[in-house]
Amino acid sequence: MTVRLRPHHLLCLLTYVGKGYTPGFVANYDRIALRLSKGEDVLVVDGLDDICAALLCEPDAHCFRDSVRRRDAQAAYDVGDLLGMEISAGVRIELHPGLLARMRKAFAEGVTRKACRGCEWSELCSGIAAGGYGDVRVRAVAEVCW
Repeated sequence: MTVRLRPHHLLCLLTYVGKGYTPGFVANYDRIALRLSKGEDVLVVDGLDDICAALLCEPDAHCFRDSVRRRDAQAAYDVGDLLGMEISAGVRIELHPGLLARMRKAFAEGVTRKACRGCEWSELCSGIAAGGYGDVRVRAVAEVCW
């Protein structure tokens, strides 16, 4: 199986600790975090993805806003620059331990944080990164105990 993610969610997954917009959103994200931690790869998509799915019935879901598309564009550029590859719809990414560590290091150093400007979760994510990512739910396959 494959998890479909829009580009800015490549950053969000780094610091996800079980907090979110609604209980349904958190339950959905927890399932996605477990799938990623078990080794499912990521398919980058343009627009709505598996994380957005839990918010689509909300009136005025932010997933459709231009600001979110701009966040996607910035994240695609920054993550692509970090990884030395184009991040666009159709690209597949395997979140192996080395890649997650590299992405988390860059995130903590602010290298890939431009897309986070104006995000209501930015302060929480900064604290999680500064604390060493201890309680994150997306773990590399080698870190997961079954």
